[in-house]
Amino acid sequence: IQTRSPAGRRAAGRVLLLTAVMLGLCCRATPEPIRYVIPEELDRGSLVGPLARDLGLSPAELPARKLRVTSAAKRQLQYFTVSEESGELYVSERLDREEMCGEALTCSISFEALVDNPLNVFHVEVAIQDVNDNSPTFLRDTFQLEMNELTSPGARFVVGPAKDADVGSNSLQSYELEANRYFEVEVKEKQDGSKLAELVLRQPLDRESEQSLRLVLMALDGGDPPRSGTAQLFINVTDANDNAPVFARDRYRVSLQEDASPGSVVLKVSATDADAGTNALITYGFGEMPTELLRLFVMDAESGIITLQDLLDFEQTRGYTLLVEARDGGGLVTHCEVELEVMDVNDNAPEITVLSVSSPVPEDAPVGTVVALVNVNDPDSGENGQVRCELSGEAPLSLVAYSGGSYKVVTASALDREQAAEHRVTLVARDRGIPALSSSAELVLEVSDVNDNAPVFEEEVYSAYVAENNAAGAQVLRVLARDADAGANGRVSYWLEGGSAGEAAPPVSVEARSGAVYAQRSFDYEQCREFAVAVRAQDGGVPARSSTATVRIFVLDRNDNAPRVLWPTAAAAGAETPPFEVVPRSAEIGYLVAKVVAVDADAGRNAWLSYELLQAPEPALFRLGPQSGEVRTARAVSERDAAKQRLVALVKDHGQPALSATATLHVVLAESLQEALPELSERPAGVDSSAELQFYLVLALALLSALFLLSLLLALLARLRRAGPPTVLRCLGAQRFSLASAALPADFCEGTLPYSYNLCVAPGRALTDGSFVPPPLPSLPAEAMLGGESCTKPSPNSTTGSGDP
Repeated sequence: IQTRSPAGRRAAGRVLLLTAVMLGLCCRATPEPIRYVIPEELDRGSLVGPLARDLGLSPAELPARKLRVTSAAKRQLQYFTVSEESGELYVSERLDREEMCGEALTCSISFEALVDNPLNVFHVEVAIQDVNDNSPTFLRDTFQLEMNELTSPGARFVVGPAKDADVGSNSLQSYELEANRYFEVEVKEKQDGSKLAELVLRQPLDRESEQSLRLVLMALDGGDPPRSGTAQLFINVTDANDNAPVFARDRYRVSLQEDASPGSVVLKVSATDADAGTNALITYGFGEMPTELLRLFVMDAESGIITLQDLLDFEQTRGYTLLVEARDGGGLVTHCEVELEVMDVNDNAPEITVLSVSSPVPEDAPVGTVVALVNVNDPDSGENGQVRCELSGEAPLSLVAYSGGSYKVVTASALDREQAAEHRVTLVARDRGIPALSSSAELVLEVSDVNDNAPVFEEEVYSAYVAENNAAGAQVLRVLARDADAGANGRVSYWLEGGSAGEAAPPVSVEARSGAVYAQRSFDYEQCREFAVAVRAQDGGVPARSSTATVRIFVLDRNDNAPRVLWPTAAAAGAETPPFEVVPRSAEIGYLVAKVVAVDADAGRNAWLSYELLQAPEPALFRLGPQSGEVRTARAVSERDAAKQRLVALVKDHGQPALSATATLHVVLAESLQEALPELSERPAGVDSSAELQFYLVLALALLSALFLLSLLLALLARLRRAGPPTVLRCLGAQRFSLASAALPADFCEGTLPYSYNLCVAPGRALTDGSFVPPPLPSLPAEAMLGGESCTKPSPNSTTGSGDP
């Protein structure tokens, strides 16, 4: 753009800047894959890279964008995971490069990173670098070689190659041979990069001096430090066979289709030998090869025909290298190689993987909204692996090719939920092979409604009745609101807006999902009898719609408070004289002594109180009004009545179960206060004649029990005197018995008491009357056996000097 004025130059600059920005946006439409390079054998949980940061996502965007990884090859997803908090890519399973990629020089894992809002896909590639974790190994630990003594110096003998699962510089690099005077080892590199060990004869062999040789062959890799493997070489020196077999070619090349049936002929090799007789008789066979190749191919030893034994798979292995050897009758061996190329056939249908489906889609979604991401892959090669995709079915959707076999399913026109709440389409993938193979997958797209209805409660005002002392967390009632919308727009949540209790914390709570109203604490009817709260029902739409309802809760009374006595008051701690009432001895019937005053914090029947006289020394002297609580004289006071009277009144409510309290009233029968004071210094009125009588009854029972035990003991002692010493003493002192002729049985029991006494007699001895004099036993007085107490039964009318029992 050319212009002469400054304004024109500024306008041209703006045009160039806009063009650059548009080119940048176009370039970002097909972003390059995000690549990371990590070594193999990393520990689980090792960091691969900051995936979210490389995608341009900030930590605050991660919850909304829902970063995740996916792949058509499900096995690849087991190696990596994405942190939901940081968006970093971590190793989730041990990475073994040799197991994942085999002998390939490069190894990488590709997958897709998906984000929502808006939906997008990014390709991620993680390259796995090889580490030297495998040592070279020979297919066999020992090799048997036969060499004619006429073998010329410079002759070469191929030894089975060593294998190293590592690649690059960590793979097999060289061979070393144990020091000897006949052979050296040289490395022969094949066209595929593998290295063989060739023994080179440097000096002629002499069978007469050495009939056999034993050498150690070592294979080394290029790691740091290097790893090695060894094999034993046993070389047998034979007599003259100076011509080895010669193959028609050093290397044979052949191709075979992967659908070839077992038994198919692969190739026929041939070799000639200039010798004659048995030295010219050639047999064919395979050299040192992996076991899987020996199971796949077989060779006829006489004809040299190689035959297929098992099925081939181009997708698994695209070629094989066979080592063929020809051995003559003299033991000379010649080798050649057969390179087999596997040809692909169209034997795999396209594989459809649905990576993500955004369903349901709101009916107001704009045209071009991505509703699904799919990946189509065909493991075949060439035209057999080229795939065409299309959507079948009547739906306002279209298919847009992305990259790497990925496709976007987008809306082609406006959606209308009232006309169709669901769309079903079939994705058909067809390759270009002959005949063509195809596969299909059904996509179901649901259309969601917009939020145009507010929740509606079944009732505007709810009422609940809860008995006090309820358990905290108990359900009070359940509110229910319905929303005519669908999905999140019709999902109702409940919230508590406030109440009339006037407290900082509301007394109830509401469960957001179910609308159940729970008590936050135990209610107390005496503190709060009713309150109201407002419950708000809100749907999940954006913007949300809501409505409110009032919940009135009435607290019902329970009998949880016992009556409380206001009068008479209990005596203070440490007080010598409790409160008392003075009643003149001249008081007539119905004289008002005192009034028991009690209150109950409960209400209704739980607070109705009744009174009754529980204890009184003279039950006929006083009566207690059951409703009024008034204590009055029931008869005239007589001179025989005790001066001090202790009355216990029971105050009981009418609850279920009933609760009660007691009140103690001290009454002094005196004409005046001065006459009552001397009575207060005497013993307490609570110790009455009935308590004394009870004490004496217990004492008499104890004395009778002691007399019975004493009688039993005396009878037992008398019986022991007549029966002789105890059995144990007689067992210990058997030599004390005489040799009288009159004998008693060895076991002797006598008497009427329920006890048996056993006599132990020495062998050959007998007992006679009077031959045993029992030792004297001390007799204890009855007072000592009864602990020194008197056996005299006290008179029921006796009392102590102080008047106490």
